[in-house]
Amino acid sequence: MAEIELVETSLRDGNQCVWAALGVDTAKTLTIAPVMDQVGFKAIDFTTSTHMGVAVRYKKEDPWERIRLMAAATPRTPLQFMSTGFRFISWETASPEFMALAFRTLARNGIRRFCLADPMNDADANIACARLVKQGGGELVIAALVFTLSPIHDDAHYVDRASRLAASPDIDALYIKDPGGLLSPKRASTLIPAIKAVMGAKPLELHSHCTIGLGELLYLDAVDHGVSALQCASGAAADGISNPPSGRIVANLRALGHTVRVDTEALARVEQYFTGIAEAEDLPAGRPQGFDADYLHHQLPGGVVGTMRRHLTESRLSHLEGAVLEELGRVRQELGWPIVMTPFAQMVLTQAVMNVTGRERYGVIPDEVIRYALGRFGKPNVPIDPKVMERIESLPRTRELRAEPPMAPVAELRKRLGPGLPDEELLLRATMPGGQVDAMFAAGPAPREYDPSMKPTLSLIRKLTARRDLAQILVEKPGFRLELRRHASDGTTGALEQA
Repeated sequence: MAEIELVETSLRDGNQCVWAALGVDTAKTLTIAPVMDQVGFKAIDFTTSTHMGVAVRYKKEDPWERIRLMAAATPRTPLQFMSTGFRFISWETASPEFMALAFRTLARNGIRRFCLADPMNDADANIACARLVKQGGGELVIAALVFTLSPIHDDAHYVDRASRLAASPDIDALYIKDPGGLLSPKRASTLIPAIKAVMGAKPLELHSHCTIGLGELLYLDAVDHGVSALQCASGAAADGISNPPSGRIVANLRALGHTVRVDTEALARVEQYFTGIAEAEDLPAGRPQGFDADYLHHQLPGGVVGTMRRHLTESRLSHLEGAVLEELGRVRQELGWPIVMTPFAQMVLTQAVMNVTGRERYGVIPDEVIRYALGRFGKPNVPIDPKVMERIESLPRTRELRAEPPMAPVAELRKRLGPGLPDEELLLRATMPGGQVDAMFAAGPAPREYDPSMKPTLSLIRKLTARRDLAQILVEKPGFRLELRRHASDGTTGALEQA
C-alpha cells in the first residue's frame, strides 16, 4: 500500500470554484493558518495572479501582505502559486522579463512552490517558466499536464509532454490537472501508468474536480497507479464543482490500507472552519454531484455554466441554452480543440453565444478570440479551421490587434509608473487600473482575525446602528458585552459610540 500526501486547495481553488474567488480575505486566511500548518499538508494551494487581482479589486487588500503574513504563519508548509502561462493578473501576454520579476517577487514574499499550468499544454513554455522560477529563488516547480477530452488529447499527447517536462532539471514534479473533472478511473488506468513510465523518479500528483461525480473514485484508484499526492479541498469549500473533500479522501484511503500522515484532528478543524465561513457569510456549500453525460460534450467549468445561464436569463434567451452548448462543441473543434479552462472556456462560450444569437456564425468575433487565433495565448494544438481563419483574417479589427505593441520593457514601466516604486507595487500598477490600486492603499492594512460565530452579532449591530431612533444599544452574549450610546455635543442626533 502507498503513502499518500495531500495538497490543501480551499483557500485558492475551493474558494474560486464554490465562492467565485470572493469568499476568502486576509483575516479569514490568517485565522485558520496555524491549524493548517499543523495538519501536515504537502503544500497549501494559496493563490494565483487572478486571486491577487481579486484581493485588490474587491477586497481592497494588499495581496503581497497576505502572502507575507501567511508564509510567516505556516513555516512548515510551502505556499503554492499557480501560473497559467506567460500572464500575470491581466490577460495581456507578459514578456519573459516581466514574468521573471513576478516570480522573483513572489518567491521573496514567501511563495515556495510554483505550479505551472500552460493552457495549451505547451511543454516548452512550461520549461521556460520553470527556469525563470528557479532563477528567481523558487524552491519547487510542479508542471501540469492539463487534461481534457478531444480527438487529439490521447495518451500519446500526454506522454510526449510528460517526457519533455520530466527531463527538465528545473521541474521537480508533474501533476495531472483535470479542471473539468473529466478524467474517469477507466481512462486513468491507461493514462497514469503511461505517464509514470516516462517520468523517471519524479513524483506525480493529481488535481481533479467533483463536477460530474468522478473525482473521489478517481483519487482512490489513482494511488494504485503511482500518484503520490492528491489535491483536496475542505468542508464547504469542497465537493460541487470543487475538489474532492479532504476528510472523506483520507478516511477512504486509510480504509483501503494506504498511509496518509496527517493530523486528523487538525484536519477536522480545517473542515469545520470552511463550513463555518459558508454558514456565517451565507455562501454556498459544495455538495456531491451526480453524473452528467452532457458535460462530456461541452466541458464547461461549473462556474462558467452558471454565468452563462445568468446571462441568457437576463437577455431572455434561456430557451437557447441547449443550442449554445451544442454550438460550443463545434466552435471548439473549429478553433483547434482548445482545453476548456480559463481563458479558453470564456472565449469559446462567448463565440458560441454570438454564433447562436447572431445573424450568421462568426458574424461577430470577440477580440480575445482574434488574439487566440493570432497566437497570443500560444499555438493552437491543431490549425484553426481554414474557413474560420479566413473570416478572422478578413476583419479590420484583426489588423489592428496584430499591430498591438508587446508589453513594454520593465525599465520603461518603471519610468512611466514611478522610478521609486517597490517591485510589488510596480507589478500591480502595470496590470491593474491605478484607481483600484490607490483604493487598496487608502484602505490601509487588512484585518487579521475572523470569527465566524461573531457574524450574526455583527450583522445585528450594523442594522441597529443604522437606525436613528435609538439612543442606546446593549448587546450581550456569553463572553461578550457591547454597549453603544448615541452622542452629540450640540444636541443633535449623533453617532453611536462605544460606552
